[in-house]
Amino acid sequence: MDSAVASQASHSMQSLSTNEPVVSVDWLHSNIQEPNVKVLDASMYMPDEHKNPLQEYQVAHIPGAQFFDIDGISDRTTDLPHMLPSEEAFAVAISALGIENKDNIVVYDGKGIFSAARVWWMFKVFGHDRIWVLNGGLPKWLASGFGVESTNDALKVSFASDAVEKVYQGHVGPITFQTKFHPHLVWTREQVQKNMEERTHQHVDARSKARFDGIAPEPRKGIRSGHIEGSKCLPFPQMLDASQNLLPPDELKKRFDHEGISLESPVLLSCGTGVTACILSLALHRLGKYGVPVYDGSWTEWVVKNSDS
Repeated sequence: MDSAVASQASHSMQSLSTNEPVVSVDWLHSNIQEPNVKVLDASMYMPDEHKNPLQEYQVAHIPGAQFFDIDGISDRTTDLPHMLPSEEAFAVAISALGIENKDNIVVYDGKGIFSAARVWWMFKVFGHDRIWVLNGGLPKWLASGFGVESTNDALKVSFASDAVEKVYQGHVGPITFQTKFHPHLVWTREQVQKNMEERTHQHVDARSKARFDGIAPEPRKGIRSGHIEGSKCLPFPQMLDASQNLLPPDELKKRFDHEGISLESPVLLSCGTGVTACILSLALHRLGKYGVPVYDGSWTEWVVKNSDS
């Protein structure tokens, strides 16, 4: 097979595999016109970054991409940030975005690989496997010379979030996207507490070592730094190269091995608010370790609930 044909084959729809959690910008550029390829911009930033992902989306996004508001498509019954919404609320939101079960979804963010991994995990939780993170995200897309578009339609941008709000108010909109909840992928505080005693899972925290050790502040006001007893620290940037691409499997394995994390034993993931832990889940998926649970409330819930009790 000559290189041109090989390149064409690697960029075809048939080359997609759910064993691989990411796709390249070249693949997306080649397939973006396919009717069953849907693109989501899931950009979000830490509170101390003072950036507005919604405004960024309106100014420049990958053509045809819709905005997935992680803070909006969330549980409205808690004060904790962007907790997983109910199954019904998720189904209504994704239906509002016009996404169907037959669709192949590519999700990206403005940092490279950051919050897009959270949305990848959310779809997995609700039973949709045909989702991939764009390797290198919007920065890689732009660096490759591919075009973007803008929108002034603020109502369309908030449509899915508004639909979620209505669900929590008792008004369920139309559902065309069918979900199947996989509870084993989402852990609660009680399960983490139990794991501290039984140690069935290796608990891995994706935050920085300084936050983990309690010597750097958390980005959210009122939350002390530190870590859950018995957990190990593997900061999420170690999963990525300098261009914010997910590292190849052999490099990823070295990172886990270095921290004494066995891929042969069960793993539990957490971080600050359940976002960057999903980058570790993405990495483990690339290593063939599927179905790894994420503690949704993560360190923020742990601190808040333990200070209440």
